[in-house]
Amino acid sequence: MTTGFPAAPEAVEPVVDWHRLDVRMLVVRPLNEIVGLVPVLVGLIVLGKGETWRILVGIALIAAIVLFGLLRWVTTRYRITDDQVELRTGLFVRKRLAVPRERIRTVDLTAKLGHRLFGLSAIRVGTGQHDQPDEDGLTLDAVSSAEAERLRVLLLTRTTTTTAGPRESGTVLSSLDRKWLRFAPLTLSGVVAVGALAGLVFNAARELEIEVFGPLTDAAHWVVEQPVWLTVALFAGVVLVIAGFGSLAVYVVQFWGYQLTREPDETVRVRRGLLTTRSVSVSEQRLRGVEVAEPLLLRAGRGAHLKSVTTGLGKKGESNLLLPPAPVAEAHRVSALVLREAVSPTLVPLGRHPIAALRRRLVRAVVPLLVLAAGLAVFAPPWTWQVTLALIPFSALLGWDRYRSLGHALTDHHLLARQGSALRETVALQRTGIIGWQVSRSFFQRRAGLVTITATTAAGDGAYDVVDVGEADGLALADEAVPELLRPFLVRGD
Repeated sequence: MTTGFPAAPEAVEPVVDWHRLDVRMLVVRPLNEIVGLVPVLVGLIVLGKGETWRILVGIALIAAIVLFGLLRWVTTRYRITDDQVELRTGLFVRKRLAVPRERIRTVDLTAKLGHRLFGLSAIRVGTGQHDQPDEDGLTLDAVSSAEAERLRVLLLTRTTTTTAGPRESGTVLSSLDRKWLRFAPLTLSGVVAVGALAGLVFNAARELEIEVFGPLTDAAHWVVEQPVWLTVALFAGVVLVIAGFGSLAVYVVQFWGYQLTREPDETVRVRRGLLTTRSVSVSEQRLRGVEVAEPLLLRAGRGAHLKSVTTGLGKKGESNLLLPPAPVAEAHRVSALVLREAVSPTLVPLGRHPIAALRRRLVRAVVPLLVLAAGLAVFAPPWTWQVTLALIPFSALLGWDRYRSLGHALTDHHLLARQGSALRETVALQRTGIIGWQVSRSFFQRRAGLVTITATTAAGDGAYDVVDVGEADGLALADEAVPELLRPFLVRGD
């Protein structure tokens, strides 16, 4: 299965002098921009009905995009020294960005369809600083695909030394299995995509003055006139079919050609994409753990997807994705390989939480519905509170599942914590990556003898909770996970 990415270069030399971006970006960048503006341009030019101003506005928009691309190429320079990556850009407002090389967390290579047609890639250097939009590294859009691969290796290397001889290929940890496509409908990602596509089609039809709402309105009237059971069945069937095919299409577009490798430069690299190819490299020195995510439907199908817990890289986009929706057994296997463990810590049996944690979840699941039903019984039609009461068993079941999902454990190297029902997440966090603890108790937690222990870290979300654990067990867990960090604040009884 081809991935659309070039092989690693045989030699890596520094970029000491100032370089321009590839001249082919003068075609590629306007092409990518115009593709996104196709509906607007069609409305202005094709559907202008002979109105001169519409045609002139469309032509002016295309000319502005091309001119902007030309100015960007003329004014942009970059170089890579032993200490930092530098980028200069701008005509009227000159901007110079410099990223210290020791702060580089990830290197993201992205090639949209226009890039791929001309053999180009865009490079994004991630530093993990998200305080300001412009502080998260810099982007070189675009360079040749071979140059992008060379720069990827160079940026993830501490020094700009030349590597003689052929470079070793990476070790494949996981690759796409077409059997995984069965998990696509369980993600429901196609619902959003189909909704956006439907909006685009309706807008285009309105501009083209094509009557599409009439047949849809007639079909809706016919469905409503049928018996209730048939209306519900038809609606559910249409939604399932659309969501299934849409999710399958989204899965193929996002993850086709997926491959996870461990590179010789001590990085973990994820490559994927059908139309837009993407390659994300994460230094293993920055890796602090993994997180197995199991949305409810995906969990029902025995599936999961895997994310990395990396310093300076939170939940920004999908840069932390290690494994797309796949069998949960594959997620655990990949976890072990990425963490260099014989057995994945995510398979360690987790300790149960006190029964008081179950009571809290049942109360929070049932009581709000009871209050809502009481209010509806007084101020709304009878059927509203009856429907609300009918939802109570399902809500209680969800509360029970949330309790069953709770768990925590310690291994020699990792802290394990799991929670959630609609989205159950199991995190394996390196104990050496924990830099602090936060112990919190609400009023009701104090009455139930429970606490929430939060491990703070410079990786991933920045904090991971062990929720509603017994007070003594939670403090002992924190003390054992990182000895001496919490002990000065503990008061031990005689």
